Amino acid sequence: MFSALCRRLVPLALGACFTASAFAATTPTGAIANQQARYIATYFPGRMTGSPAEMLSADYVRQQFAQMGYESDIRTFNSRYLYTPKDKRQNWHKITGSTVIAAHEGKASQQIIVMAHLDTYAPHSDADVENNLGGLTLQGIDDNAMGVGVMLELAERLKNIPTEYSIRFIATSGEEEGKLGADNLLQRMSTAERKNTLLVINLDNLVVGDKLYFNSGKSTPASVRKLTRDRALSIARNHGIQAAINPGLNANYPKGTGCCNDAEVFDNAGIPVLSVEATNWSLGKKDGFQQRAKSRSFPDGTSWHNVRLDNLQYIDKALPGRIERRGRDVVKILLPLVKELAKAGKAGKA
Repeated sequence: MFSALCRRLVPLALGACFTASAFAATTPTGAIANQQARYIATYFPGRMTGSPAEMLSADYVRQQFAQMGYESDIRTFNSRYLYTPKDKRQNWHKITGSTVIAAHEGKASQQIIVMAHLDTYAPHSDADVENNLGGLTLQGIDDNAMGVGVMLELAERLKNIPTEYSIRFIATSGEEEGKLGADNLLQRMSTAERKNTLLVINLDNLVVGDKLYFNSGKSTPASVRKLTRDRALSIARNHGIQAAINPGLNANYPKGTGCCNDAEVFDNAGIPVLSVEATNWSLGKKDGFQQRAKSRSFPDGTSWHNVRLDNLQYIDKALPGRIERRGRDVVKILLPLVKELAKAGKAGKA
């Protein structure tokens, strides 16, 4: 297949802004992802869709792209989600989200999208609030500052490399309310742009899970799975990195396919996807929801949306070195993969 083929806000703590370009040429693989993820989690907690923290973090990401030399922009979208109070009388909460897009232009009209959601969980009910799920203090290093950090490192390392196909780096919002930003992005795409989108790579929850997974969409053709998912696993093996696919132990989630993130929006539209995540598809209901074996540190086997668990201090103590290692591993796999798929170095050749 591959061969055939806004708002502007003053960012918080501007003087402390991290600039990847300053040391990208000499820094070890994964260091940019680690620094960016930690910065976003620390300075922009509570990145709920439509919140000041979400808008500030979106502008921060846009500025990072601009400093790399990319044309970048913020697209806003209006949507809503259901909130359930104690009396069970559900009501709609209206929100305005921010999607950040940066373009690496190739020679051909086809494109590859590298995507990660920027937002953190907003409580969907009074019960969520009582259980300390989401809200203003959730750092969301796992869900999903590290995904954004990896995306930014890939953008930095690819910025001066010519490619045959274009690459779009996109930080979405509204994922935690039902993939709202991804859906808005898809709706804005023309028929030609959908047809010319060769692959969507989605980065989500890369830290806490026991295993690193590369899964395709249910509608992704076998030929594309070979070039994307299977190739990612091959690169991982070459680097001595443990990576896997969903073993298919739950009939609702076939072997080698992912679930329940922004990539699903594009999969449902028939666009090939590759979901990169860390979890454990062999545990619990075998649906990918339980990220790891239950333990004192993670009593439910998850850190989902939990203010106490999904933060830098806790994860650094419970899983020392994990944040740095996962960022490094994912970049080591995806950087050569994206270069191959986008035909790096071939732009301008006959």
